[in-house]
Amino acid sequence: MFARVAPRYDRANHLLSMGIDAVWRRRAVRVAGLQSGERVLDICAGTGDLSLCLARHGAEVLASDFCPEMISRAAAKSKSLPQARRPRYLVADSMSLPFADGHFDLVTVAFGIRNVEDPVRGLREMARVLRPGGRVMVLEFSKPKFPLLRGAYLFYFRRMLPKLGSWITGDRNGAYEYLPRTVMAFPEGGEFLAMMEEAGLHSPTVTPVSFGIASIYRAERQS
Repeated sequence: MFARVAPRYDRANHLLSMGIDAVWRRRAVRVAGLQSGERVLDICAGTGDLSLCLARHGAEVLASDFCPEMISRAAAKSKSLPQARRPRYLVADSMSLPFADGHFDLVTVAFGIRNVEDPVRGLREMARVLRPGGRVMVLEFSKPKFPLLRGAYLFYFRRMLPKLGSWITGDRNGAYEYLPRTVMAFPEGGEFLAMMEEAGLHSPTVTPVSFGIASIYRAERQS
């Protein structure tokens, strides 16, 4: 499914979110507390928008995704950066990361944790490859709490977005019906913070953005 939509994935995302997804990623980098020179693993990297944002802020980025077609497009986009600052790319399963314990300062995922078959196992892997004191940052869709906004959001997300996404990408196999279905089903807020703790992460926090349309989660690995 992801391979099929990869060629038009970026255009669809930016149009469907009216460009605000780029604002969310920049905010997420700030919440993560990124320091220049830190080693960052960006899992479920897709076409690499968060990876590029991290690299532009001075991180040494390794981006991984289980879909080769997505990683191929991400690598092509990184040519906009000088060679020394480009992320490195790897096809990998986020539930079985091919890295040693304690290798990274920060592990990130944007709009991908809900696609992981076992999110707690994925979070455990993120914690495992972090150095003591390292951080996990998760940017994910959530649902607004304000009744009027929530109603408008759910109407757009359930009724309009699947049709628009299919029209923009040419997909006729339900990729943009999958998106709202997974967002509606995925735990958010306190439930997701509890999942982070279950995975062995500490001091989890959540920062809603755009009135709760998305949320930024952060937690740490203790020594």
